Amino acid sequence: MTPAPSLPRDRPASPAELFAGHAARTPGRTALIHPDAERTGPDGRAAHTMVGYAELATRVAACAAGLEAHGIRRGTRTALLVPPGGDLLTLVLAMMHVGAVPVVVDPGMGLDRMLDCLRRVRVEAFIGVPKAQVLRRLRPRAFAGVRSSVTVGGADGTALRKLIAAGAGRPAPPPARTGPDDLALIGYTTGSTGPAKPVEVTVGMLRAMAQGAEESHFTDDETTTLVTMPLMGVFDLLAGRTVVVPRMDMARVGAADPAPLADAIRRFGVDAMFASPALLAPFVSHLAATGTPVPSLRLVISGGAPVSPALMGALRAVLPDEARVFSTYGATEALPMALLESREALAGLADGPAAGLGVCLGRPAPGMAVRTVAISDGPVPRWEPGLAVPPGEPGEIVVSGRAVSPRYFRTAQADADHKIQDGVTRWHRTGDVGWIDEAGRIWFCGRKSQRVRTPDGDLHTVRCESVFNAHPRVRRTALVGVGPRGRERPVLCVELAPGTGRDQWPRISDELRALGATSPMTKPIADFLPHPAFPVDVRHNAKIRRELLAGWAEDRLTGSRRPTAAGLALRAVPLAGWAYVAAWPLLPWDHPVLTALWWLDVFLSVVVHAAQIPAALRAERELATGRRPWATAALTMLFGATWWRTARAGRKGVSP
Repeated sequence: MTPAPSLPRDRPASPAELFAGHAARTPGRTALIHPDAERTGPDGRAAHTMVGYAELATRVAACAAGLEAHGIRRGTRTALLVPPGGDLLTLVLAMMHVGAVPVVVDPGMGLDRMLDCLRRVRVEAFIGVPKAQVLRRLRPRAFAGVRSSVTVGGADGTALRKLIAAGAGRPAPPPARTGPDDLALIGYTTGSTGPAKPVEVTVGMLRAMAQGAEESHFTDDETTTLVTMPLMGVFDLLAGRTVVVPRMDMARVGAADPAPLADAIRRFGVDAMFASPALLAPFVSHLAATGTPVPSLRLVISGGAPVSPALMGALRAVLPDEARVFSTYGATEALPMALLESREALAGLADGPAAGLGVCLGRPAPGMAVRTVAISDGPVPRWEPGLAVPPGEPGEIVVSGRAVSPRYFRTAQADADHKIQDGVTRWHRTGDVGWIDEAGRIWFCGRKSQRVRTPDGDLHTVRCESVFNAHPRVRRTALVGVGPRGRERPVLCVELAPGTGRDQWPRISDELRALGATSPMTKPIADFLPHPAFPVDVRHNAKIRRELLAGWAEDRLTGSRRPTAAGLALRAVPLAGWAYVAAWPLLPWDHPVLTALWWLDVFLSVVVHAAQIPAALRAERELATGRRPWATAALTMLFGATWWRTARAGRKGVSP
């Protein structure tokens, strides 16, 4: 184990030094509890492996030595394509140990966009599971600058163990003594409302983020956390807590089974957890339906999207009375920015959304300054008098502080669009519209890029949607604009509550129209469309992708995405192929040419069309039609690429 370094009094500890210090002071404390894919417990439940701080520090130091042997050193920009879990946390700590720079890209943004992000950053090294290594060889252009590559993961995790074993035979490097302005990692934004941007997270910013989370949420007696987002696991280890990794796919939190989460909380005495609202909702439903108690859980932190008052109330009903539930507002560029505890949210603020005030985000987090400025779509290079808007008036939310990224990585246009220089202070423009009340609380009105610009003024998505979300048969709504910017027609897409039949829609739409007429803000909304399942971001499974719904709504209202005559003629080709396949009893089988054509037609109609189904499913998600996967598969088998490829390229396709 690497000894804890002695630090100059005028230099704060780096993240690697913080972790090494905890390992030296509390070597016997459990650092990490994670599922063991190779073992099952005597009770039939999934077995877990427990790793102490001393053992984890030894692994991290050996892994760091192995990385250095592969040429991954201080400042090396390294693509990290490893599923969330214990291996990823070990690798991140090892990279911090040597001072390498992880480049973290969300695979949920789509393969082509992910590869484009890695290409633009010009990664110099690559760490990935075997499947990712195959991708690197198939798409070499995105990894043209890679000089060293390391394979980890696999079904049994032996690849990482080999890396650690190789490093154990080498002298362990000391923890990197990085300074506050050194680059710690490059994290990409989700790209859910625009192009994904590479965010520079400096060492000082990373420490401030960890410190902000600590001061905002944790008390000394909260020592064991359930992690559903890898970055929060890093923060917990830097704080000296025990991290429990549940058995779940952290890349698809909305599809996670809540039962293993509740089991892990009970088995290991978890007293704190971080989760997005998309994960908390089924988790709460599971606890309520099964009556499963979680007496140890006293702190719940949620982020990625605002937590509704209803979800906060449901959480409070299944948690101990002393438990605290926080909704945290933040972004890749700044985390946390603001926070709101459930007691305050439910004591007078819960009626705000239905009244059209927006969603309350709480007060600024420690060390953060938050203001609102006049809404504009162009750059604002310098802070000018009169730029800030008075309290109570909607404006773009801007933030400054130690936990705010100073810049984007080699993306000057993004800096120009999202940063405002104010003397020595640099403000970050969040792209969110909000207002600040007399108590200093921030209210979220919606994304600036998603506001609907009508001839009579702007409509802000969340403020309007919250009015309609109060309807008991509505799960959620999404306001979109159809038509040219500045003359958009507001349309409300509606996702009905589970168990609501489509035959009830006429009555519900009339009630929504009457509900909207009660407010001058929502009165202009005259078009209401039911949608089977909103497309959401992959990272949090909570942010509605309204830009996709806008295209869907335009098609439903205008038929703009219906197939053209040329497209219909093109689809006649695969239909003719299927007709030829069906004509086999009538063919003269002694004719070699016709027989060969028949077998070729079978291959094209069956094998090739079936191979296109995964791409067709991805295209359907992009088009947000809400079509069932089986229907997409059936259409692909029937028409092949003559419908899904043109649909994705030109946003045209078979209308649902």
